Amino acid sequence: MDIEEILREIENSREKDNPRVFEAVMNDPEVKEHYEKVASQAERNPFFKKFYSLGVKEGLFSDVLGAIGRIHDTVVEAAYPNLISRDIIAVIPTKESVERFVKAKGGKAYVMAESGEVFVVGEKYETVDIYTNIEIRAAAEWTEKFLEDATWNVMERQTEALGKAIALKELELVLSLYDAVEASSLAGGSILDGNATAMDWNKITELHDAIINENFSPTVLLLHPRQLSQLLRDDKFINANYKPSGELDVRTGNFGEVLGMRVLASTKCTNGVAYAIDTTTAAVMLVRRDITTKPYEDIIKGAYGVVASERIGLGILQSKAIAKMTNIATNL
Repeated sequence: MDIEEILREIENSREKDNPRVFEAVMNDPEVKEHYEKVASQAERNPFFKKFYSLGVKEGLFSDVLGAIGRIHDTVVEAAYPNLISRDIIAVIPTKESVERFVKAKGGKAYVMAESGEVFVVGEKYETVDIYTNIEIRAAAEWTEKFLEDATWNVMERQTEALGKAIALKELELVLSLYDAVEASSLAGGSILDGNATAMDWNKITELHDAIINENFSPTVLLLHPRQLSQLLRDDKFINANYKPSGELDVRTGNFGEVLGMRVLASTKCTNGVAYAIDTTTAAVMLVRRDITTKPYEDIIKGAYGVVASERIGLGILQSKAIAKMTNIATNL
């Protein structure tokens, strides 16, 4: 798969803007088979039975499959607002256990006289294999006694917590991927120094410039909320970033754009560190199995519940599309 194919896949897989609700994912034969098995297991699982009975009383669904769909949608809808990991990396669905990506290293051109010899230099390539061998899981566990007294609101909130837990773990893994890139492989050939001063407009332009000079175009500025607070004291940032409140989503860490980069903040980022990333080429997250749910039980412990999981793969494609700055002041 070459870079052009990657870009097409990214454009075709913007599912984040349209969460994978149960009715939609059931069109996938593999997912449908999974949930058909879940349906037979759910009838014996005290958690699903309680969830079903309470949901029927609330008038939310009328059968076991409806209850399963509600659990799926609750987990997914809780996860997606927190999945800023999918805003800082290219996301491509796959049915394969491994994908091979081809990236061009670049050829060389020459200026010759009109009748001079022509040098033909073929473009050089590297391949990167990315395996979908990462499984993220989160489980809600209840004792049978506790289930007897459980209310609908409590069960719904517990189910939502699974989606949020998966989203945060996914973000941690993507950040670890970027953190592991060697300094010499980053844009500019080194980590930029923040000189122990607050994040400001000059630092933004320095990160932006490092990417541009590698012939990439940064799409995201990623930082810790403390660095964002520092930027909010900088008039140059405020004026450059002004947008109507309807275009901002502070709850999910989306603070608009600056110099063509979406400004994203998360506490999972290291305080004192900031990134500029060209997310179209820097790295890839393969999604072999998006978020699904199934019954959980531990008969010995007398515990029952639900497990949410996903299967993904992560890999760096173009490390020079990543600029990193450290040693930024960690206080306001």
